[in-house]
Amino acid sequence: MSDSDRAPDPAAEAERELRQRRRFTVEEAVGRLAGPGAMKGGSAISRTQEAQNAVWAWLSANVPDPAGALNVVLHRNLRDSELLNAHLDDPPAAAATYLRLALASDHRLREIVRQADAEWGQAMDERPCFDVEGRPPHADDPYTTESVRAALTAALSGRS
Repeated sequence: MSDSDRAPDPAAEAERELRQRRRFTVEEAVGRLAGPGAMKGGSAISRTQEAQNAVWAWLSANVPDPAGALNVVLHRNLRDSELLNAHLDDPPAAAATYLRLALASDHRLREIVRQADAEWGQAMDERPCFDVEGRPPHADDPYTTESVRAALTAALSGRS
């Protein structure tokens, strides 16, 4: 009995018909070249992206930030840093080290506060309240040097 004498397999016929109607993509070609099971045990995202996501999760869970802008700034400063690249296997350690460095430098801390104020102002479509040296902080300012220092200290001590 030859191949042409056999009854057509309904599943094979259905698959053939579906493939004829489908557009062939580069992704499909790469998948076919890699073969079945190529992604077994692998992640669809890079280690760097996984570390960036882990840093965001750690910051969100540990840094008290009701307005949300401080965590955005901290994550932005950390996500492409050499510090995070050096700690891809332990992103929370990179975040904690960054917070310690920020607390150890008044200049760095003031810059983080300035960035958080600007981020908050942009997100709220309001004029930000920047700290001015020698003046008391504005009453409506959600990010002062002291409030950010307290939030970072709380994060490091585990009291968020």
